[in-house]
Amino acid sequence: MGQGTQALRLARAGHQVTGIEREAKLIAVAREALAAEPEGIRGRMRIVEGDGRDTGVHFLPGSFDVVLCHGVLMYVEEPDALLAGLARMLAPGGLLSLLVRNGDALAMRAGLAGDWAGALAAFDTTAYRNRLGLDVRADRLGTLTDALGGIGAPLRAWYGVRVFTDLASDDAVVPSGDGDLEALLAAEERAGRTDPYRQVAALLHLCGVRG
Repeated sequence: MGQGTQALRLARAGHQVTGIEREAKLIAVAREALAAEPEGIRGRMRIVEGDGRDTGVHFLPGSFDVVLCHGVLMYVEEPDALLAGLARMLAPGGLLSLLVRNGDALAMRAGLAGDWAGALAAFDTTAYRNRLGLDVRADRLGTLTDALGGIGAPLRAWYGVRVFTDLASDDAVVPSGDGDLEALLAAEERAGRTDPYRQVAALLHLCGVRG
């Protein structure tokens, strides 16, 4: 769940949401944010302290229609147990949504920034250093496709994320001219579902569905 940003957005949209997180500091931030919400939203969101690999401790099989794992796998050295734990919670027909670093396009950021040595080094690895300065890992589309099939939630669709905007700085100003932001989002959305652009996106969004 992290600090609960996405979970809160879903609760505000009317969904019943359960967030699972093991880091006490992030749980505290999420609880503080939730406490500031109206009662109706607070009642739709539950926070569980735990690990996604140990879902059997907290949940019955098939408990959820949708399971989101966004921006997490890059911090997990061996993701198989986590993926199996997430898939275990899916009801029949349920959606498993993954957002991961694209291991097939690691050279793009370095290459576009003119870091040729970094680009060359990125071709033959799935390891990289993220913007927080942490050494993490990426996932390849083919590997995750096989993994989703193996846990009973085969890949139904996949998209690229941050095709054009990956090099934008964290403090970049959001476009504010007439239609500029809408055009940016439309271009990213179009590229994210169109070959060959989606194949070189910084991130991949994969949707697996339990049969």
